[in-house]
Amino acid sequence: MAKQAMDGLLKQRMSATRQASELQITDRAYEKLFETAPPAANVHICAIPLDKLIPFFTADIGFKPYTQAQLEAFADQLKEEGLMVRIIVRPVAGTDTYEILAGHNRTSAARLAGWTVIPAEIVAADDARAVVIATSTNLIQRQNLSIIERGKAYKALLAAKNRNGQRDAAKETFGDSRQRYNARALVAEFFGVTEYEIRKAIKLTLLIPELASILETAPKQLNLACAGMMADYDPESQQAFIEMCRNESYRLNKAGMNYIVSKCPPPSAKRQDLYAAWREARARAEKRLAAPPKKISFNRKQFAPYLEGHSDAEIEALFLEFLRERVR
Repeated sequence: MAKQAMDGLLKQRMSATRQASELQITDRAYEKLFETAPPAANVHICAIPLDKLIPFFTADIGFKPYTQAQLEAFADQLKEEGLMVRIIVRPVAGTDTYEILAGHNRTSAARLAGWTVIPAEIVAADDARAVVIATSTNLIQRQNLSIIERGKAYKALLAAKNRNGQRDAAKETFGDSRQRYNARALVAEFFGVTEYEIRKAIKLTLLIPELASILETAPKQLNLACAGMMADYDPESQQAFIEMCRNESYRLNKAGMNYIVSKCPPPSAKRQDLYAAWREARARAEKRLAAPPKKISFNRKQFAPYLEGHSDAEIEALFLEFLRERVR
């Protein structure tokens, strides 16, 4: 068989495998979370005009679109190899348009490549199944998702479960009593994470956009521990932390945040009070750095030839005697 034909056959097999994998992932996630099989429905495959596609109504659940450079590279790949995996859509009732459940970046790249239609898999899905499709494939297949992107996806899944009769596990705290298999536990088990990781990620979704951007793009300015404490404050109070994070002369750390929280407990605090607590935390940190060390240590190897056979207590006594002689 000619190499070109062989390459084409391998790509077809790879495409079919990835397509089946994407569908299986969504069905398994739905079955795990809702503890029932997804509604049986005929799947229709066809090419849909790009101008008939609209984003899923919860497309803002957290997944950032590809950058322009990534989309351009993807578009070049589409021109050369075609689309490996069809997008998944659902019809919008009463119209001739479709919501994109999986494949927003594929659709954008296709537009950039000059396509007018795109291969799609049309499924009948209620909002719960649509959310599962929109989140599960990304959570499993995209390894570079930020913690906030994951948090918003987990939150959407928990909300979908809640709307279907499960109490709101997204709002539970660590000490809340819960059923053995609540929504959060089911999500954690399916995606291979801990419930603590889910709680932490969801909590970070409460950050205002400016702080979320700093956390995701400049982690040296804002670490996860501090971000989690900032998320306890309301949006108006959080505004004060933006300037603190961007101050290069004093990086806010966990000790500093603990001091601010002790002086200005969440969820609400005046900006001037937060700034005052921050300045006090900074002054305390600078004082600690300027203070002489409480303990002096030496490189024992350098003194070994002179102190061989002496215990630490004897060495300390010798050194004290030496200092007394020096100050006489």
